[in-house]
Amino acid sequence: MKIGCPKEIKPQEFRVGVTPTTASEAVRHGHDVIVETGAGAGAGFTDADYAAHGARIFPDAAAVFEEAEMIVKVKEPQVVERARLREGQVLFTYLHLAPDPEQTRDLLASGATCIAYETVTDGRGGLPLLAPMSEVAGRLAPQVGAWTLQKANGGRGVLLGGVPGVGPAKVVVIGGGVVGTHAARVAAGMGADVTVLDRSLPRLRYLDDVFGRDFKNRYASAAGTAELVAEADLVVGAVLIPGAAAPKLVTRGQLETMRPGAAIVDVAIDQGGCFETSRPTTHQDPIFEVEGIMHYCVANMPGAVARTSTIALTNATLPYMLALADKGWRQACIDDPNLLEGLNVHAGSLTYYAVGKALGIDVLSPQLALKA
Repeated sequence: MKIGCPKEIKPQEFRVGVTPTTASEAVRHGHDVIVETGAGAGAGFTDADYAAHGARIFPDAAAVFEEAEMIVKVKEPQVVERARLREGQVLFTYLHLAPDPEQTRDLLASGATCIAYETVTDGRGGLPLLAPMSEVAGRLAPQVGAWTLQKANGGRGVLLGGVPGVGPAKVVVIGGGVVGTHAARVAAGMGADVTVLDRSLPRLRYLDDVFGRDFKNRYASAAGTAELVAEADLVVGAVLIPGAAAPKLVTRGQLETMRPGAAIVDVAIDQGGCFETSRPTTHQDPIFEVEGIMHYCVANMPGAVARTSTIALTNATLPYMLALADKGWRQACIDDPNLLEGLNVHAGSLTYYAVGKALGIDVLSPQLALKA
């Protein structure tokens, strides 16, 4: 199969969908890997690195899209990229369709088969292609939150860990999954007073067993969440419903109860955000203020540490990429029902229920799509 890797064009996105070592693995499997010139530069990979591992370097994205049978990316295709997709072509990348009707319409119109990293499962309820970036984003959240809290950036002027004689900042993490756990670990390591909220009692028991001395946890009732948010210096939104739009758990009205200059880091912004006042921002212009509360809502947080993120992501995606290339998307999904969970769009039909529900679009079951 001809596997194409274009350069990412989303603002301030420096990751790349294929590394030289993953290209080498694909070449060893007999595939032709086509990489746009400069695609890996942001993550520290040169064209020479790719060529040394058997990849072919193409001069621009248009040539990559035209030649490739499968496109492997990191972020959702931008408007110009969606226009280059064609019927029968496979797209393998993050999509996050639920909050993005325009992208969904374009992918349906393209006729391509689109498999989303974020909805591939692992048979244990996990999301193996989302987890690496959730780990990165979770660990970044306290770091960027601490920066947002600095007075020069509009924040309260509070140091997360405090100093002798001055108490630490209060950090509330909404969601105890992969993002929330990593955010809590790092915030606690920085010396903050951390509380994690979640609605899953088994998850709360796990957090208590493993991290009980590092941070606190509480059940995420509406009243309890409102109480803790009002007292927080930093709130991290770490809620995920696979493939669906994130629920709005903190309202605009609740911002008035918060301390002026408190900070919000909405890691769920790729799925629409879990704060009513959230809107996507970029690394170039990451924060904005609403009701005196500073919002950090960068939609591709892991792109800030592009080399680490790229290697972590491609370590996870490689087996699936090889399965799709070795067998073709249809046979690969027949053989692996967890990969089939990643099928979001096929030949003009939407094939993921949570996206259809969010956008009001009829859905074709992925099992029927296999026969289409």
